[in-house]
Amino acid sequence: MTLAKAAHGKIPATVITGFLGAGKTTMIRNILENADGRRIALIINEFGDLGVDGDVLKGCGAEACSEDDIIELTNGCICCTVADDFIPTMTKLLERENRPDHIVIETSGLALPQPLIAAFNWPNIRSEVTVDGVITVVDSAAVAAGRFADDHDKVDAMRAKDDNLDHESPIEELFEDQLTAADLIVLNKTDLLDSTGLAFVRKEVAARTRRKPSMIEAKNGEVSAAVLLGLGVGTENDIANRKSHHEMEHEAGEEHDHDEFDSFVVELGQIANPAGFVEKLKTIIAEHDVLRLKGFADVPGKPMRLLIQAVGARIDQYFDRAWAPSEARGTRLVVIGLHDMDGAAVRAAIVAAV
Repeated sequence: MTLAKAAHGKIPATVITGFLGAGKTTMIRNILENADGRRIALIINEFGDLGVDGDVLKGCGAEACSEDDIIELTNGCICCTVADDFIPTMTKLLERENRPDHIVIETSGLALPQPLIAAFNWPNIRSEVTVDGVITVVDSAAVAAGRFADDHDKVDAMRAKDDNLDHESPIEELFEDQLTAADLIVLNKTDLLDSTGLAFVRKEVAARTRRKPSMIEAKNGEVSAAVLLGLGVGTENDIANRKSHHEMEHEAGEEHDHDEFDSFVVELGQIANPAGFVEKLKTIIAEHDVLRLKGFADVPGKPMRLLIQAVGARIDQYFDRAWAPSEARGTRLVVIGLHDMDGAAVRAAIVAAV
């Protein structure tokens, strides 16, 4: 029995959030491999039709979490499907004879954490589960590159000329809402930055949340499970202090625009030249402003599948595990972008890149 569970008799649940490609799945994999005897159940909410994150975690071979303990919700952002998907999933999990010691929930990179946290106050869940803490993972390299950061001096100068300027986009608001919901912020991928860049990221992240949660640094999602699990916050009792932009503007009677996101799956055959294919993907991503690309590739002559993860123009690739005997080999990629992305053009370009 975990210390957190012993303290109040409830199963602790850790919510791990963060924007696209921040490293949430990698961090969860590290948790599973260093769970210190705890049995962990995972609820994974992916944006898109291909369960890449769940597949990665099912292949990690950690004793702390069997395939039966990994539950995938792929019907949309969990923040919009709480009643339809999350509540029934939690109910079934709690009805199991062999219940978990800890629940870890990975939200979609496009999800607001606040509605999910509020769902833990539903009577049949509140009596059984508590939110041990919300962990927001930040892609430090992306922030340093300005993907979520404004040139504040320039904005200030523009504001001096135009009192009506609204410089924050809905994507930036989503990033800030994820920070505001956090009990712990993990600045991931710090190995890609020098000390000056890291100092900038710390300042930028701190400036984008009204609250001041603890902030730690990490590379490759390597943070001890002892640090991430057992925070004992009970976050569901503090949701009034973690309101999103949308909630605050709704209370003020203001209209609020949302960015809409599209995703689709591209299925291909073998990739004979993976290095050349990845270089072409970088060009496609830049030309069409693709937010996220992830999936697996079938490389001829290789017994293992090639995992491809792209955030902006930065692409990581590595062979993660062998193809299972019963598994159909193939290349399957999820592409995520804003609703005005030309999906047909992106698909055609990827097909031509093989």
